[in-house]
Amino acid sequence: MYSYVVEKFENGVNNVTDFYSFYSLPSSILKHQDYDTLKVAYSWYNVSTTDRLEQGMKDLLIIAKQEEFDVFNALDLMENGSVFQNLKFGIGDGRLQYYMYNYRVKGIEPKDVGIVLV
Repeated sequence: MYSYVVEKFENGVNNVTDFYSFYSLPSSILKHQDYDTLKVAYSWYNVSTTDRLEQGMKDLLIIAKQEEFDVFNALDLMENGSVFQNLKFGIGDGRLQYYMYNYRVKGIEPKDVGIVLV
């Protein structure tokens, strides 16, 4: 798990204003002469109270690059989708589906969904 926070110093107190994180889930590469692992980063919790979500996501990409990740994946849930185009994210080749206790809801856009995994 990789994470960082943004603090704002006000009235002698440091307040956390933003939190960004991603986790590592490497994949094995089979039968390749040069590579045996694909190092994949997955965006996790990203919260911005200062309207700097795009900059925070950009910072995550820089951190992932510094840590030598090969791929950075993120879902277009909540407000994440609004920053993907400017940051040159490519759309995946499939749709991620969640199984949520036999509930099926039609007509909800990804930007309107938030999932808390416990």
